[in-house]
Amino acid sequence: MLSVNLARVRANPDAPSRPTGIDKVAAHEPVMVRAPGPRRGGLGSGLVGDTIGNPKHHGGDDQAVYVYAREDLDGWESHLDRTLTNGMFGENLTTTGVDVTHARIGERWRIGADGLVLEVSAPRTPCRTFSAFLQLDGWMKTFTKAAKPGAYLRVISPGTVRAGDDIHVEHRPDHDVTIGLVFRARMSEPELLPQVLAADALAEEVKEHARRRLDG
Repeated sequence: MLSVNLARVRANPDAPSRPTGIDKVAAHEPVMVRAPGPRRGGLGSGLVGDTIGNPKHHGGDDQAVYVYAREDLDGWESHLDRTLTNGMFGENLTTTGVDVTHARIGERWRIGADGLVLEVSAPRTPCRTFSAFLQLDGWMKTFTKAAKPGAYLRVISPGTVRAGDDIHVEHRPDHDVTIGLVFRARMSEPELLPQVLAADALAEEVKEHARRRLDG
């Protein structure tokens, strides 16, 4: 674990009358992680001290924790020719040595020594706040084409997390439904949608999206 990041609440650059928690900075103390409950009416983020600005579309059990790989941030630094600090994509956890894009839905990660277990549930989809925060024209299209979205995880067992914690994959399902595949199926390659339903642990919202598209 390279960095654990919490929101620095600010006005939403896409809608200044609303707050956003996309601007995240590294925490210097251990952070408690627990299941936040339902998206609406729950605690929002899985990390104590974090903030979800738009609970209509973000947060809740299936989006409790957002993870992005430092290796992918480094790739974007080169592509965009700008510095990207840990947390700048709005991720709670910045990892190193973990291939997040190829993580399988339902894969379980044990992090640190305090019992924290997280389960890969869905890819992140880009939104207007993300684009406005980075101040990049055409960012949603660029991000979608790259298909390195980072992963949402649900909390299986609560615990604390801190920079330097080891990440151990303690369970990997026998299907081939990865974060990258689900992202492409949802965003650009709908012919892949039948495959994503093989992953039982896929976030319910994504399952519903796939079923609607296939039934239509």
